[in-house]
Amino acid sequence: MKETKIEKSVLKRFQYSTDQVIEKPFNYKQMVRLFRYILPYSRTLLPLAILMVLLTTAIKLVIPTLIGVYTLDGAIENKDISQLYLLVAILCGMYVVSYVANIFRIKWMNELGQNVIYDLRKHLFTHVQSLSHRFFDQRSAGSILVRIMNDINSLQELFTNGVINLLMDVVLLIGVIVILFILSPPLTLAILIILPIMFFISTSLRKKIRKSWQVVRIKQAKLNSHLNESIQGIRITQSFTQEKENMAFFDGVNDENFVSWKDASKKNAVFRPLVEVTNAVGTAVLIWYGTHLIQNETITIGVFVSFAFYLGMFWEPISRLGQVYNQLLVGMASSERIFEYIDEKPLIDERKDAIRLEKMRGEITFDHVDFSYDGKRQALKNISLEMKAGQSIALVGHTGSGKTTIASLISRFYDSTGGSVKIDGVDVRNLSVDSLRGNISIVLQDTFIFSGTIMENIRFGRPDANDSEVISAAKAVGADHFISRLPNNYGTEVEERGNILSVGERQLLSFARALLANPKILILDEATASIDTETEVKIQEALKTLLKGRTSIIIAHRLSTIREADNIFVLDHGEIIEQGNHQELMKQCGEYYNLVQAQYTLQQIS
Repeated sequence: MKETKIEKSVLKRFQYSTDQVIEKPFNYKQMVRLFRYILPYSRTLLPLAILMVLLTTAIKLVIPTLIGVYTLDGAIENKDISQLYLLVAILCGMYVVSYVANIFRIKWMNELGQNVIYDLRKHLFTHVQSLSHRFFDQRSAGSILVRIMNDINSLQELFTNGVINLLMDVVLLIGVIVILFILSPPLTLAILIILPIMFFISTSLRKKIRKSWQVVRIKQAKLNSHLNESIQGIRITQSFTQEKENMAFFDGVNDENFVSWKDASKKNAVFRPLVEVTNAVGTAVLIWYGTHLIQNETITIGVFVSFAFYLGMFWEPISRLGQVYNQLLVGMASSERIFEYIDEKPLIDERKDAIRLEKMRGEITFDHVDFSYDGKRQALKNISLEMKAGQSIALVGHTGSGKTTIASLISRFYDSTGGSVKIDGVDVRNLSVDSLRGNISIVLQDTFIFSGTIMENIRFGRPDANDSEVISAAKAVGADHFISRLPNNYGTEVEERGNILSVGERQLLSFARALLANPKILILDEATASIDTETEVKIQEALKTLLKGRTSIIIAHRLSTIREADNIFVLDHGEIIEQGNHQELMKQCGEYYNLVQAQYTLQQIS
């Protein structure tokens, strides 16, 4: 019975996680856009590699003629030993030159491919970092990771070998066709008559192959997203003993990924046997019709041998061109997903003539501000408030009342949908994002600690700070006390997300990080929610000194932490319903009074 429930749950999760493959024609403009990443190397690595390709291709095209026409029909038929030795020496020299040229071609193309992949990944990551919070709200971390890693990695073969192979094979194919017609036009026409058939069949495969690679990318994104979610949520999974259901879902996603790869690989594999069959038919035509032409003395034995060499060379580039086309299809599927993110525009648009506030005072004004996350439900309604420079402001209210939204608008993570938010009298939409956020520090309830040392994590707030400044910031918030007990003090590695630290210790580090930045505006969003009462008392004492000269916005459910605030705004469903200091609001016996009394009652019970 339990197995049935798990299966139903897994199927339900699949219903909400199924992606759709979008049907589009092959987008040549997009491929041109992708290949523009080669342009920075068009004067260095690319021409060198092309030169080597042309050299090796020219040698390839000359060798069969030397063997068939000049050696068989010339030196051997005329029994000219000296000419034969000369031809053998020339052939050996050509093979040596071709070998050396190939070494340099591979070296330069690998270097070119790696540079292009590096540039593309850097461009994508840099762009993703500039996108608005809404972009990350709507996408899983695993899905974004797939675009930056897997999709770009899938282009590596295309840039390393595909581009140069395409040039080499096109030149080789044209050269072979020209030489074949020179050697024997009737025999060439007889062999090439099967090409239209092969072209028709291969063309019908293109759409199916491209669609299959699109499916592969979608399934990989789903697999990575689930892995990321599972690893980060492992404690919850184990706490609720849901390992079995989680494994069942993973098996489903993994199976989908496996099946999609099999399907794409199977369709890819069809092309090469098709070329081999065509090659076999062409060889049969060569032997049958070529023998007939030799008997009629239309062609010589040497021409026939050269023709056989060229015929082998003819099908080789056609086969490789099919592989290159498959690489283009894979690249097309990946580039669609990469450029989808690159084309994403930040919702926060910085003006070209944006103002830089070199010396921010920290005065904040909300002038009849409205805001909605989805364009339907209002998160803020007609909010008007003023925060004087250096004031300590508190925002309180039930969950979803709009407290964090106000803080997000100050930092311009979102823009108001109505009214205006001003810093020092200037609309934040007219300010440069760097100068605005460079003067604001935010401490969240869910603190993020990066892999690295304690010292590096605190210094993240101001990278140019020296060690003594980092230590001073840690001491100011009481973090030095626990840091000094760690094995390597400030040099202790905290690992991913700071797993070796308690929740309270991570919070103290985030305080030190924010204070080291020396901001004009400090936002504390439930920053003391995870800290014990004793630590909270220490932080409150430190903040009395550290908040002087800064505008501070404190968002708190624990109302004991905001008693000293200069002004308290009480919000309800996106509207300000009360404002004043602690004493004034208590005398009003309104919503704030009720919240304080409710918390006091809970503390008494506990």
